[in-house]
Amino acid sequence: MRRFTIAASVCLVLTVFHTWPIAAAPQRNSLNHNADAQLTAWIVSWIAYALPHEPRHLFGGNIFQPDSRVLAYSEPFFVPALMGAPIRWLGGSAVLTNNLLILAGLWLSALAGWWVVQRWTGSFTAGLVAGSLVAFNSHHLTRLPHLQAAHVWGLPLAFYATERLLIDRDARSLMTRAAALALVIAAIAATSVYWLVFAGAIVFVEALFYARSSKAWLALAGAGVLALLVALPVLWPYLQLAGEGTRRPLEQAAQLSATPSAYLTSLARLDGIWSRRFFTRDINIFFPGFLALLLAGVAVIRSEAGSRTRVAVLITIALLGFVLSLGPATPVYRVAYSLVLPLQGLRVPARFGYLPLFSIALLAGFGVAAIERRMRTTAAKAAIGIVCLAGVTAEAWHGPVQTVPFRGVPAIYKLLDADPAPALLVEAPFWPSDAVFMNGEYVLNATEHRTPIMNGYSGVTPDLYRKRALWFWFFPEQWAIDTMRKEGATHVMVHLEQFADEAESVKAALAKQHDLELVAADQAGHLLYRFH
Repeated sequence: MRRFTIAASVCLVLTVFHTWPIAAAPQRNSLNHNADAQLTAWIVSWIAYALPHEPRHLFGGNIFQPDSRVLAYSEPFFVPALMGAPIRWLGGSAVLTNNLLILAGLWLSALAGWWVVQRWTGSFTAGLVAGSLVAFNSHHLTRLPHLQAAHVWGLPLAFYATERLLIDRDARSLMTRAAALALVIAAIAATSVYWLVFAGAIVFVEALFYARSSKAWLALAGAGVLALLVALPVLWPYLQLAGEGTRRPLEQAAQLSATPSAYLTSLARLDGIWSRRFFTRDINIFFPGFLALLLAGVAVIRSEAGSRTRVAVLITIALLGFVLSLGPATPVYRVAYSLVLPLQGLRVPARFGYLPLFSIALLAGFGVAAIERRMRTTAAKAAIGIVCLAGVTAEAWHGPVQTVPFRGVPAIYKLLDADPAPALLVEAPFWPSDAVFMNGEYVLNATEHRTPIMNGYSGVTPDLYRKRALWFWFFPEQWAIDTMRKEGATHVMVHLEQFADEAESVKAALAKQHDLELVAADQAGHLLYRFH
């Protein structure tokens, strides 16, 4: 318990260091410059609200209405949402909840990496180095607005649980180990579809190396079935969409695949000095760091007889992730795409590049342990571990993190819930489908009211939204207003500040309107109208 407490404290310090200044004021320092942060804040808030109040409409949400499967257009997020639900129930804002969940995810991921590697090596500091690299790397630290990226704690646990299951020779404990793996996989499935696919790749590679009997394969299959049953309530809407033919085309996957130069690219303060020349876009950043590579190389060269298979497994996982991250540029991805159904739902194959980072993180921990074994004194071992931890931390640092101030959801939205009549809101401007991310502000505002809105933002843009945008974008033209009424809108929230230079002309046009009645206005330029 003492070792665990110290490790948890170190991981917390690392989390605060790499994400500063979010921890300084998590209720105010937001990542809302990115619409994905606004979306995840809404998702975890909606789940926290709907579970006790509207469980039957859990996947419907109050955006993209009247769509009933809105949550299935993005990652599941159910495990993080359950973690953050008490914050929302106690009155914390959606931004505060989202920020604390990002910090908690990174902290748990580092702690999970530490726990697994120190169990294998017996080295406390080797575990800390591995945990630091699992959570804080060039991929994660450029994806902080993506809450699901922070919650990668399931991958090291799945790796550990799979190995324990496949090498177990005790029939009495086999069911227990299968159940443990099933619960880990189910938790991953209820957090991220990407992490679920990556966990599947890890389990598959380990099975190739470790499964030597029919009993092992049966235990693995049993764990998979149990995991599916546990996660089925969360996965069912995704399976329905897949059954209806909803999938990401290979052409889209090709556009969002990595290139080999991604593995030379880092935006860290130190490595960015030389590697920024390779930068192309933010999905193409996977350089693990020189010290991490050096330590991983030590692990490969100095691996002991008992850990050589584990090292080989990690190298294979890294190679598989590298190849799959290149997307349809290789025949491997095309074959896998046709055979593995979940792969057809992934939009960004480049994210497979995390698997090499994951493997290098664990190998780096093994490398630290190998170096420590050559030290004669405890003090020397501790010094080596501390130096390595400080080195990988310094090399990975991307901070300070860019944040924007969050001052709360405009109070004018409270009038919507105060109206006893059923309402359906349109927010204007109603952005075209190629700028749907601009709806992020509306989605975040929907965390503080329960009125259904036609706007929305997610990983999938519904056809109904695309159709409406063709008309609604031209608000306040009369025919756009007529179409809104025809679609069932009862209210319109106008954001004058987003109309920029046209704000005064929009305001003048609305003053001549006979279909809309002004309900309220605020100093920020929000005008709430009700249809007569």
